[in-house]
Amino acid sequence: MQLSQEDRITPQEKSSGTNGLAIIAIAAVVLISVGGYYYLSGDDKSEEPQIIAPVIVPDPIPEEPLETEAILPEPEPEIVEPVQLPEVEPVPEVEPLPALADSDAYIHQKAIDIADGMAIEPLMIEDNVVRQFVVFVDNLAQGELARKVSPLKAPNNSFTVSEIANKTYVDPDSYHRYDLYADFLASLNEEELAKSYKEMTPLLGEAFSELGYNDTSFDERMQQAIAIMLDAPIIEQPIELDGVSVNYQFVDPNLEALPNAQKLMIRMGPENSRKVKSALRRLQKHLN
Repeated sequence: MQLSQEDRITPQEKSSGTNGLAIIAIAAVVLISVGGYYYLSGDDKSEEPQIIAPVIVPDPIPEEPLETEAILPEPEPEIVEPVQLPEVEPVPEVEPLPALADSDAYIHQKAIDIADGMAIEPLMIEDNVVRQFVVFVDNLAQGELARKVSPLKAPNNSFTVSEIANKTYVDPDSYHRYDLYADFLASLNEEELAKSYKEMTPLLGEAFSELGYNDTSFDERMQQAIAIMLDAPIIEQPIELDGVSVNYQFVDPNLEALPNAQKLMIRMGPENSRKVKSALRRLQKHLN
């Protein structure tokens, strides 16, 4: 499965105008030093040549060597103490990234390692995890939910409502459908998560490039998606609904006008929303 521009929705936000890439210009300056030749100049006056008689110097008479009875002490051997070199910790080998088309097993193992014992495997999809994650985030950044490409499976329990005084409300028990997801995010070590995210950046960037964007990066899309989720309101009071079955709508027009991504946060319930937002804020801090 390879992504195309048809897998993305039409962006609704204004372009950021920059993709965050910096162009570095390197200037090299070569200095050439030249050595000078110096010439002596002056008046050239001719004079009569003078005949100088050779001087005979007698050979020097060698002197008798001086006798000495002084006994010089032998130098003591120098004791050299061994130098203690600091211990150098071995640098851990960086696991090479697989090809995008062969990355599912790698991503699954990364998720299991990050989960640190939590049963995350039943929630994960099996195929094309990176590509579907990228499309999901791209839609989420624009407030939309692309359920068909969600990197996690939907909850098994059904959405339920309560009938009170001829009015329909969200059943608070429905909030618990998302407990496992919220608890998983809340338990994550954000430093390890951010580290793994950065390790996978080449795969994410490659999958994102298949969508045809040339004015933004996946990192920017991720930040936009996080911002959308953080802007979702937390509703404490009962939420009234209107409609039937899957066509339920919020009676409050302000809630109904929210992006679908933020409506999902509301359906999680106030407690789970707080857990998710707290995890996103901690992750966002490491991605800046």
